[in-house]
Amino acid sequence: QVQLVESGGGLVQAGGSLRLSCAASGGISSLNVIGWYRQAPGKQRELVATITSGAGSTNYADSVKGRFTISRDVAKNTVYLQMNSLKPEDTAVYYCNFKGRFSRYDYWGQGTQVTVSS
Repeated sequence: QVQLVESGGGLVQAGGSLRLSCAASGGISSLNVIGWYRQAPGKQRELVATITSGAGSTNYADSVKGRFTISRDVAKNTVYLQMNSLKPEDTAVYYCNFKGRFSRYDYWGQGTQVTVSS
């Protein structure tokens, strides 16, 4: 049974930084894309950033470009999200997501709260 365990959320002042981590346990194979999503109260879940398992190609939401950086450690089945210059509108529950090739699986973390105070 694969589990994704997230860490690194918390409370930070505007302009500050946080680093989120998400580690997969239970064995992952044929990994395709890893992503971070977020959901603010009363809003739909939205894509923050993705990175491919092989080439490491990245994609970012316009709202976080230049401030957030996604990276991965394939050997450790871990993905990171470095968040700098945080804004109050970044406040949300952040979820990691591992997608397998050919839609073999779609795993989600339990979510970690990020709160940015003004």
